[in-house]
Formats: sequence, C-alpha cells, structure tokens
Amino acid sequence: MTAPRLIMVAKADGAFGVRGEIRLTAFTEDPGALLRYGTLRREDGSLGLTLSAGRVVKDGVIARAAEVETREEAQALRGLRLYVDRAILPEPDEDEYYLADLIGLAAVSPEGAALGRIRAVNNFGAGDLLEIQPGDGSPSWWSPFTREAVPEVRIAAGEVVVVRLPETSAEA
Repeated sequence: MTAPRLIMVAKADGAFGVRGEIRLTAFTEDPGALLRYGTLRREDGSLGLTLSAGRVVKDGVIARAAEVETREEAQALRGLRLYVDRAILPEPDEDEYYLADLIGLAAVSPEGAALGRIRAVNNFGAGDLLEIQPGDGSPSWWSPFTREAVPEVRIAAGEVVVVRLPETSAEA
C-alpha cells in the first residue's frame, strides 16, 4: 500500500467568535469543498480536524470541528496547515494539473538534457518555486515556476522543461 499524497487545502487562522468556531483560509477553488471533505489531515497524515458544520465566508470557511469545543482550543490551532489525500480530489481538466503532481517529474532543459527531478514545490511568499534535485547527487537548486523559467509542463510524458536562469536560480 502506498502512502497517500497529501495536498494542502486550508490553513487555520484561529478562533472565530466565542463558541469554538475556527476560521479557515481555503486554498481550494470552491471554499465550500472543505466542508464536503469533512476530514482534514495534518502534514504528517495524522488527523487534523473533522469538520461537522460551517459556512463559506470571504476567502474561506467558518467551521465547527469535532476536536474543538472552546475559543481557546480554536485559537491554539492558528497556523495549522490542513491537507486532503490527492486521490479524493477531482481530476483536473485537460492541460491542468495540481502542483503536487509535479513532484517526482523529470526536469529537462529545452534541448532535452536531464537536469534532475522535481523534489518539491514551495511558495515562500514571492511565487511558486520548484526545487530540483540533480541526479548526480549535487545540491538541489530552485527555479521560479514562471512561464519564462518553465515554458512547458508535460504531465503525460513525466517531465517539465526548465530553463535555468542563472540570475534567479539558487542552490538550496
């Protein structure tokens, strides 16, 4: 049995009101999807929150969770990242993909030369970055996930074309 591939769908922003409700920032196209998923996991796959009720608000959801009864408990969850198993998400449309689907794909130059494999996709606040691990064991490096640096994503072929921009690529 393979481990589930988790995708971050929300972040707890702390308490809402005084009755133990939690404000969640949704990273889904439809914030109401969080309520349909019900069980949200922590990054390590353990149970995070079991949503029992809620309502959609701007940029997120105000929710009740089985694990939270008080305002203090809700506030203590501030910053908690919440995930769902990739397998329960709808399949993306043609020519669309989830960023998590890029992890493990080959990174190749525009000429087809192997650059390594995508180790991670992160966003530290200034846009998405691909961490690329070369196959020769040298240190991984970062590439911005922009059209200039990544002109093609070929999910079916299992590869991503990456133009290594010396002024923007940095070793991890």
